[in-house]
Amino acid sequence: MKLLLLEDDIDLCSVIKKELDNRGYLVDCCNDGETGMYYALNMDYSYDLAIVDRMLPIIDGLTIIQAMRKKGISIPVIITTGMSALNDRIDGLDGGADDYLVKPFHMEELLARIRALTRRPAEIKSLDTLEYADLLLDKENRTLSTSKKSLVLTAREAELLSVFMQNPEMLFNRECLVLKIWGTSSEVEMGNVDNYISFLRKRIRELDSCCLIKTVYGAGYKLENRNA
Repeated sequence: MKLLLLEDDIDLCSVIKKELDNRGYLVDCCNDGETGMYYALNMDYSYDLAIVDRMLPIIDGLTIIQAMRKKGISIPVIITTGMSALNDRIDGLDGGADDYLVKPFHMEELLARIRALTRRPAEIKSLDTLEYADLLLDKENRTLSTSKKSLVLTAREAELLSVFMQNPEMLFNRECLVLKIWGTSSEVEMGNVDNYISFLRKRIRELDSCCLIKTVYGAGYKLENRNA
């Protein structure tokens, strides 16, 4: 399960992340609202839950949550804050948060709230299959097929292709793809992205698909239908 943690207190953020890592969660961290807003709005498909500090610098946490809901991002959100007044709690919940946790809090309580929220069925679940042009991707089984052929992708290939198929004809640079697939704490080299793009191109050719991953030199990659 992948979580987004927005917390400006670097020491507290490290403590929370370490505990969540130890419990088997994958965690991306941001320490300011501007970066947090980018992750929250542009990487929604990859997170199961967000933990958002209300008093973030640059852009406050409540504004980020409201922007997420306005965009239709429905993942559960826990807002954390030192503001414990009743009206503050009401504002946070009315602003789109699913739960409100007052600092200081015990890690066991945060973990219990995460478990409770992720047990609930999401209102909008990500599709198990993605379609674009003549390609059909079964994300659960990692099967990529056309009407005549099919093959099985590796986990990383499937994850990368999902990004393109959910955003066809959208341009992605290498840095963005690394963040989306490997996360903020990854030390993956940019050349690895090129390698996986090459693997996917080979897979798509094996299927005799009308799709291709186009290189836009100096800018990045995008998935296109050559027959369009």
